[in-house]
Amino acid sequence: MSPRSVRDRRATAACAPWVRTRLRTAPGTAWALGLLVLLTAFLAAAFPRAVDRYETEGLRRDIATADPGVSVLELSTPQPDLQVPQPQREEAVRAASLGSVHRTVLSGLPDVIRPDTAQSAYGFRTTTPIPAGEDWLPRPSRIDPQLTYSTLSALSDHAALRAGAWPTAHGTVTVDTSQVEGAVTEETAKALRIRVGSTVSVPTQGGTPLTVRITGIVAPQRPEATYWSAQPLLRTPSLVAKPGHVDPRYYWIAAVLLPPDAAPALLATASQPEAFWWIAPDASSLTATDVPALRSSVASLEGGPGLVEMRGVAGANAALKTDLDTILTRYDTLRKAIGPVVMVAAVGIGAVAAVVLLMTIGLMAGRRRGELALLRARGGSLRGLGGRLLAEAVVTTVPAAALGLLIAVLTIGGARLWPSVTGAVAVAAFVCVVLPLRTALPHRRPQPHGARDDLLGARPSRRRTVAELTALVLAVGAVVALRRRGTGSGDGDLLVSAAPVLVGLIAALVLVRLLPVPLRLAQRSVARRRGAIGFLSLARAGRTSGGGALPLLALLLALTTTAFGGSVLAGVADARDEAAVRAIGADARISGPGGSVPLPDRLVREVRGAGGVREVAAVGIEYDVVLPFDGTGDQRTKNATLVAVDPATYARLARSTGLGAFPADRLKPSGPAGRKAPSRDRVLPVIASPSVARQLGDRPRDLSTAAGYFGARVAGVVTRTPAVPGSDFLIVDAASLTRPRTTTLLVTGGSPDAKALRTAAHRAGKDVTVRLRTEERAEFVDTPVQRGAGAIYAAAIAAGAGYALLAVLLSLLQTAPERTALLARLRTMGLTSRQGRRLLGLEAMPQALLAAVGGLLVGWATTALLAPGIDLVGLALSTGSAAAAPDTVPLRTDPWSLALPALGVVVLTAAVAAVQAWWAGRRGPITELRSGDPR
Repeated sequence: MSPRSVRDRRATAACAPWVRTRLRTAPGTAWALGLLVLLTAFLAAAFPRAVDRYETEGLRRDIATADPGVSVLELSTPQPDLQVPQPQREEAVRAASLGSVHRTVLSGLPDVIRPDTAQSAYGFRTTTPIPAGEDWLPRPSRIDPQLTYSTLSALSDHAALRAGAWPTAHGTVTVDTSQVEGAVTEETAKALRIRVGSTVSVPTQGGTPLTVRITGIVAPQRPEATYWSAQPLLRTPSLVAKPGHVDPRYYWIAAVLLPPDAAPALLATASQPEAFWWIAPDASSLTATDVPALRSSVASLEGGPGLVEMRGVAGANAALKTDLDTILTRYDTLRKAIGPVVMVAAVGIGAVAAVVLLMTIGLMAGRRRGELALLRARGGSLRGLGGRLLAEAVVTTVPAAALGLLIAVLTIGGARLWPSVTGAVAVAAFVCVVLPLRTALPHRRPQPHGARDDLLGARPSRRRTVAELTALVLAVGAVVALRRRGTGSGDGDLLVSAAPVLVGLIAALVLVRLLPVPLRLAQRSVARRRGAIGFLSLARAGRTSGGGALPLLALLLALTTTAFGGSVLAGVADARDEAAVRAIGADARISGPGGSVPLPDRLVREVRGAGGVREVAAVGIEYDVVLPFDGTGDQRTKNATLVAVDPATYARLARSTGLGAFPADRLKPSGPAGRKAPSRDRVLPVIASPSVARQLGDRPRDLSTAAGYFGARVAGVVTRTPAVPGSDFLIVDAASLTRPRTTTLLVTGGSPDAKALRTAAHRAGKDVTVRLRTEERAEFVDTPVQRGAGAIYAAAIAAGAGYALLAVLLSLLQTAPERTALLARLRTMGLTSRQGRRLLGLEAMPQALLAAVGGLLVGWATTALLAPGIDLVGLALSTGSAAAAPDTVPLRTDPWSLALPALGVVVLTAAVAAVQAWWAGRRGPITELRSGDPR
């Protein structure tokens, strides 16, 4: 080995490692970059986990809270064929045989369908109710009650014995058995007057009746669970109307529970008995990604390969039915309606985060421009610099991204891991790729020292013009696609979701091109005035880098995303408020049974005297008023709701609620009719809905109502009215009717005393109900999907505000050394501290005001442009009263979401400038001005 190679190796070993040296030299920069990457990686990893979690929780809730009769999978098979020997028929329906089938069915279900074994049950039942002729049974309309008989597995595990003893099978029960024991629930016993020891005779095909002796009365432990609610008749009797009669005639129908081994006795009845197996789904381990497989498995069990397997176990004629697929359809509809709206927020915050990262990397590159230029001048290769910069980025970024991923995983559980890993890796890869390129590529050619890229003198290149025109085309296409396609169908793609981002991008590019114009005009105006502060501040603002589109883009995107998210949340709240007002019609609604029973006059007086009541509109509502034929040949009968009101009071109510306002004098009869007493030949003006107005036509039409006979002439048309949520109604002056009556009270006031209203209503009758608008509003509760989407939008608003703060700080930090040096020079010339604060504040104001005003305009324009394509009905109104809910909930501009973030940008910029001036004032000019300093 030559002495020279030994010296080279020793020299190389003596060199300090690049990455360690850089981290020790500038630890603050590394920590700041790592913290920003950690925050961004956390958001990127948390978003898919939050979506996964609320979608999974929504699926589990929908299945768990659904009616058990809808969610249960019921497998049934008819009784064994008559050709089968009788002993085999009896053995096939005994508890041991049915239990064996039950266990085989549960083990043979697809993996995605996980049964709740505790709530699953099986048995043998009659399919046709059998009339019971015992004299002691109640008969409301002199019709014999009808009973069904069923065996049910594990009855003692799901019920408590209240009286008597558990029914048991004594000996071996066969078709010829003449007596078996049974049990009924407490509700059945109370309704049908059944006691322990009561007997019911069941007719059989052989002629000898089967006697069922009631030995026990039981109480369900969990009446709402699948075991008792898959077939509610087992626990609760029903009073039903006999069809085919004009006057309704009612009779009872109930169920009697037999011991499991008593099933062979039911083979003797003529009620077509069948075996059944109830499979209660367990949704606790389902995830949103299981929905396609679950839907496919349900379809297979209902009429595919799965059903063939079930028939191989339960019998050739077995059938499986369930409405679980309807639950999945409703869930998919809601998820598809909310998903694109959430994606708009995600893309917006992602774009803001990317721009802020670019600004941070640009600030770091600017601070190291001299260092890298020196290395290039001394022979450093571009590839070598890029490799070292990449090593710096990896050492700082990868641990920060991993820590952000870990925090997201620990914070938000119950979700898939790989989407979160993808998000965090994407953030780390973005920084590791962009930082070396953005920092090293400007040094591929020598750069003149001190070259300026002033905003006022910058001339956009052709490449930039082409890129801006391309972005303009994409933005126009995205907005048009979103307006045409909308988000309600759930077919949104990335381009459509990026529409607000593209609109903000175009606005930033346009504002950067337009900014020099007002700056030049302002400079000309202040140049003629005395004082140097205004001129210097505008001159400094004009010397801002011509590439200042990035800070402005970050602020505009942050403000637009914040305004859009605030508008979504405000639109959801407004839609729920509107739906509650539509459902109630006022602040409170008091009505009798069915809303058509007259209320006593004293109730009206008591309600008017209750606390918090401002005004009471007494309304008479009559449903199903037959309208005359419209004269077009359509002979179909059409009905409407008659609303009799006091015109002045009701008009004020309609105007205050915004539901079909109209002038009160429209309902006052004019001319000779106005001076006549109420009579059947009087023609009254009415306010009608559009459909009723078309039916009545232009000329007076005779109407026959319970309130009297009169002629109706359409005097106005409104689409809605507070008294009724429907769309077919006509409003008339109650004083003009021959038999007016009050059936509903619509109460308005700031906060009516609910207790006083309910007390007055209870004194008027036990069936008089009180409904409050606030309680109706509370019914529009958030499902897990809605709550999760709302939380994401709230997080988007907070993240947008945070990134806007970072954008302001980064834009001011980029030129902080130059401003500090300038302030130090001017202080040597006599500049006071107050003038220094004014100088820095006025210098920062043009960009801040531009961002604030631009954010206001862009936020408003984005909401207005995208509103026709965004429907918030799935996000706002999937629960609550469906009759009062609007068909669509368009996006509305929220003034506070526009104004507050924009004002915050201006205030923050002024505060940062003041703090910088104060900090520079504490340091002497000698500290800032050094010989050879290029600033």
